[in-house]
Amino acid sequence: MSLHPFLASKKFLLGTFASNCSGGMTISKLDESWNASWEKNLKLAQLLDEAGIDFMLPIARFTGYGGEKDFQGTVLETITWTSALLASTKNLVVFATIQTAVNHPVAVAKQIATMSKIGQDRVGLNIVAGWNKPEYDALGLVLPDDHETRYGYAQEWYDLIQKLWESDEPFDFDGQFFKTKGTYGKPRPNYVPPIFNAAGSKHGRDFAINNADFLFTPVSDLSRSEEEVNELKQLGQEKGRDTSVMTFSHVICRPTEEEAQAEWDRQLNNTDIAALDNLMNIMFAHAQSFPAEIRQLLRDRMAVGHGGFPLVGTPEQVAQSIIDLHEAGFSGTTLSFLDYIEEFPYFRDTVLPILKEKGLR
Repeated sequence: MSLHPFLASKKFLLGTFASNCSGGMTISKLDESWNASWEKNLKLAQLLDEAGIDFMLPIARFTGYGGEKDFQGTVLETITWTSALLASTKNLVVFATIQTAVNHPVAVAKQIATMSKIGQDRVGLNIVAGWNKPEYDALGLVLPDDHETRYGYAQEWYDLIQKLWESDEPFDFDGQFFKTKGTYGKPRPNYVPPIFNAAGSKHGRDFAINNADFLFTPVSDLSRSEEEVNELKQLGQEKGRDTSVMTFSHVICRPTEEEAQAEWDRQLNNTDIAALDNLMNIMFAHAQSFPAEIRQLLRDRMAVGHGGFPLVGTPEQVAQSIIDLHEAGFSGTTLSFLDYIEEFPYFRDTVLPILKEKGLR
């Protein structure tokens, strides 16, 4: 199969993240926090499509984090969400985030192929090998303790999908986790979809470098991130892979710096503390050794933007922060907002023209 057009783009890629989840990426008690209705997701997708934004990325979630609003407890399922949005847009690439343990690869291969027909090849695949034990408990599944097993399963899962997309004839698959006979998949996508993966462990990053077109990693400090991005790209080159690196960001863009900072403070001061504690306990169970100031930075950024890089300030300041990400070696970033529909148009009208002027778009 030839190279997917999404992978040939030379611009700095921008997409939204987590609009299919209640609260989006902001763990907030505010009344205007995102409610993730289908109507809002459809309106957002069409706004993004008209503005030339590159992609939408959902979160696959089966349990929320509790608290007053049960952060990310209401979730639009990603395969049906992606299918419907592809049918309702013209240029936007829409990713299906799929957990390997929950979805059989033969079914996924056919679902992705079907979505490629619905959206004229505008579907992408975000592979999740699993990490959230309460979700596994809710599904009656066992989360393997070791990353080697999780990513070994994910590798075989994706190997089977790729074989289905590549094979003209039925085949038998004899793996450790999957054993099939007379397997084939029709229709097939015209392109291998762009692949996203986020991973922090060694096994996870090895999987991403071997399989993903874009590896997601958070930003804590831009100078350290530049070193990390260069290392990841070098690892990819050593394996003959052209690995690109993305991150995720949270946007608070206002006419003045004071207004933007006041909004950051307002969101932080209205954090759903119980939900934040639950999330921190799950995600950072082994982070107690971090220095106190780093723990507080992580906590604040988790509250406002789920740990995303803060794009906070005037349109000029937000644009410059995106330029800084580009100069650090990132190929793109996701964007989240407290209220995507209310806030994106200002970003569209004020930040995107600066990025275009600077040659990033």
